[in-house]
Amino acid sequence: MHGAARGGRPDLFGRARSALDSEREDRYASAGAPTAALERRSYLVPPFESLPYRPCVGTAVFNRQHRVLIGRRIDGPEHVDATHAWQMPQGGVDRGEDPWRAALRELYEETNIRSVEKLGEIEKQLCYDIPRELIGRAWKGKYRGQCQKWYALRFTGKDSEIDIAHPAGGHDPEFAEWRWERLENVPELIVPFKRSVYERVAAEFAKFARK
Repeated sequence: MHGAARGGRPDLFGRARSALDSEREDRYASAGAPTAALERRSYLVPPFESLPYRPCVGTAVFNRQHRVLIGRRIDGPEHVDATHAWQMPQGGVDRGEDPWRAALRELYEETNIRSVEKLGEIEKQLCYDIPRELIGRAWKGKYRGQCQKWYALRFTGKDSEIDIAHPAGGHDPEFAEWRWERLENVPELIVPFKRSVYERVAAEFAKFARK
């Protein structure tokens, strides 16, 4: 019952929700959507704008030839085609974790790389939204996108150190393959909704890609 709460007091939230649901149901009904689908959307998936951004870090790892490391993701709901499945190593920041330490940890867990030195960083976090149709499929519906702290690193080891098939810590592999790529080419290999972030990363770290 939406009209009253316990003790006979008006349930203002219930009334507002009822009115909102009626409006949504009319809109979906006119579009031919079943009421059951509307109910699942209304009560199980929070509104897109109310979701937070996932704290994240990204690493642009340069080799001695000034190329950057990219990997082709094995899977994920954000993939639209084989061409745009590439990205640089990235991952979530644990609660209370220092972003720089998180960047080193994620790089190690995805590529087995430890032989690096810090070149620079982007001061402000770079954020992106995922397409609304992916809400509920990505990160269990908890986030609307990611806010990333980006670091540039120099790889000081040998390519044999890189092992995406058996990453550190017993984690499942993130990448099916990897390669060294020119930094300016990377934004075109990224899924479209991340492209603006990668264009900013490419512009900020261009100084490390010059010979």
